[in-house]
Amino acid sequence: MSKERKKVLRKQERSAEEIIAGVKAGIRSDLAQAITLVESNAERHFQKSQTILQEIMNATGKSVRIGISGVPGAGKSTFIEAFGLYLCGIGKKVAVLAVDPSSSKTGGSILGDKTRMEQLARHPQAFIRPSPSSGTLGGVHRKTRESILLCEAAGYDVILVETVGVGQSEAIVRDMVDFFLLLVLTGAGDELQGMKKGIMELVDAVVVNKADGDNKAKAMKTAEEYKQILHFLQAATKGWETQAFTCSALHNVGIDKTWDVITDFLETTKASEEFYERRNEQKKTWLYTSLKHQLEMLFFHNSSIKKQLPEIEKQIKEDQVSVSIAVNQLMEMYKKEQ
Repeated sequence: MSKERKKVLRKQERSAEEIIAGVKAGIRSDLAQAITLVESNAERHFQKSQTILQEIMNATGKSVRIGISGVPGAGKSTFIEAFGLYLCGIGKKVAVLAVDPSSSKTGGSILGDKTRMEQLARHPQAFIRPSPSSGTLGGVHRKTRESILLCEAAGYDVILVETVGVGQSEAIVRDMVDFFLLLVLTGAGDELQGMKKGIMELVDAVVVNKADGDNKAKAMKTAEEYKQILHFLQAATKGWETQAFTCSALHNVGIDKTWDVITDFLETTKASEEFYERRNEQKKTWLYTSLKHQLEMLFFHNSSIKKQLPEIEKQIKEDQVSVSIAVNQLMEMYKKEQ
């Protein structure tokens, strides 16, 4: 990017106060700009984003946060669009925070969520934000929590957080949502061969998609198989029995059932206080995760550490020093500068 272009972009940046007012007024362009600031690694953007977050905190916490994961080919995009359009149709404002695989060179999004969900993207009551994973564990952007808060402050009633559906991303998303849904296809036995039992114990509902045409009977059978499997697993949420049912996102069949189940879940968990306890635990998790990240950043951005690391790496590769001793040397070096 040219210097002239950078200058133009800086001039276009609005003040924190203007962005805060825009977010609270539900202006999508201001919400998008606020999320961009949150996702930026630039120091000046970090300070500005923190000012914005602090000022919008009193307008957060009123949404329903739903995590959605799925096995490859389960039709996540089709499901999210159908579900989002259904929610908009009953008067909800819906935000989709979709996390894409990142380019290893640029860290940018490869998939275009807005092209995957064209109808929903055009809906005036919806907001779709693709986020690059930027190498974060499991593909979930480290700033997704802040993005959720900004969407809530902008008046979105339902926040859908889509995971890339690999490895530990489900566990990370479980720590930032109220309800977690897993989208699957027919053939429960076959799928479970490649699915960790731990992931099944994170979800509050298993939805068998593509229950239409010749596949409908198989989907119903698969849902029954999941019910039997779930009966023997520990439930993800205390006082709630994990549900399993079918839908056809392509034909909009069973989409309303998903919302009915989530509504029932909210009533049950709020009555037992489990909903509020989970939210508080998530704040605690967020605190410690953020502390660890900040400490890591401080350590690796230290000039002496950056200078010494290549030499330490070389010594370890050549077996001149053990990893434990190398770590102690680096820590001592860091402590002397503080």
